[in-house]
Amino acid sequence: MKVKEIAVLLNGEVIGNPDVEITGVSGINDAREGDITFLSTSSYKKYLSECRASCVMVKEPITGFSVTQLKVSNPHLAFAKLLGLFYLKPQEPVGISRNAIVSDKANIGQDVSIFPFSYISDGASVGDHTVIYPNVFVGENTTIGRECTIYPNVVLRENVTIGNKVIIHSGSVIGSDGFGYIFEEGKHYKIPQVGGVVIEDDVEIGSNVSVDRATTGNTIIGRGTKIDNLVQIGHNVKIGMNCIIVGQVGIAGSTEIGDFVTLAGQVGVVDHVKVESGTMIGAQSGVLGDVSKGVYTGSPIMPHREWLKAQAIFSKLPELYKKIKELEKRIEELERRNPA
Repeated sequence: MKVKEIAVLLNGEVIGNPDVEITGVSGINDAREGDITFLSTSSYKKYLSECRASCVMVKEPITGFSVTQLKVSNPHLAFAKLLGLFYLKPQEPVGISRNAIVSDKANIGQDVSIFPFSYISDGASVGDHTVIYPNVFVGENTTIGRECTIYPNVVLRENVTIGNKVIIHSGSVIGSDGFGYIFEEGKHYKIPQVGGVVIEDDVEIGSNVSVDRATTGNTIIGRGTKIDNLVQIGHNVKIGMNCIIVGQVGIAGSTEIGDFVTLAGQVGVVDHVKVESGTMIGAQSGVLGDVSKGVYTGSPIMPHREWLKAQAIFSKLPELYKKIKELEKRIEELERRNPA
């Protein structure tokens, strides 16, 4: 594909030779002749002198650089689109494997791929162009929308609703029982978890994620939200649209997360709290109560700027402690010299 053809796809402007042939897409340090790469920030300019790419996507033209450039509004986004164009080929429908078990009472759409050893239960529904890889379990009355990709060893329990264009990676369990017990007479009595889970359109769920079913009602993951690996989402949690939930986050039951919220790695959120839309919470933070919009860090959380000040003081504590001990010693000496 020539640079001028890529420019049309990306609504870009060619600076240099528009007929350069592009055969691959790569990062700036790994690019070879025939590759197109991108410059996301000015700090990466130092790598251009050794870059072997045939074309570099930039936000603003670089002077004194002989390699063909493609000016685009967002080079990083353009790079992502080209990776998909060059390397991701659509799954050709393969139909239902004879080694898959599909209930006669299931509703299977058109051009669906169901690979060997998957199990589709009574009353389940699989939308058009969806791909279900080997060893997937789909429980009774669970609905999967159009153009979804369900990777191997995923479990979708009963009464789960999956929207359109959802991706669920290997090992994840959607609809496991919520963690609910009542302690009475020296025993923990299980609270039946009879609700469901709703995963809205364009959600991506990483590997080994657990999304618990609601006690009653539904646990809800909002449209466009992206969830990293090893995340635990408790029963009756409601997560809004276009959130980013990074690896090893734990969200306890009945918590409400607004839209466009970012929870960085290993954040823990207690039950029954509300996190306002647009909030960002830093890695390894602990959320113990309701959170208004802002940027927070720490355990328990505090405004990020205050946390930075606290960290600066914390690093000086050994020195401050030494000073305090010295001052205490001097005071003791003064008191001995000048008794009351």
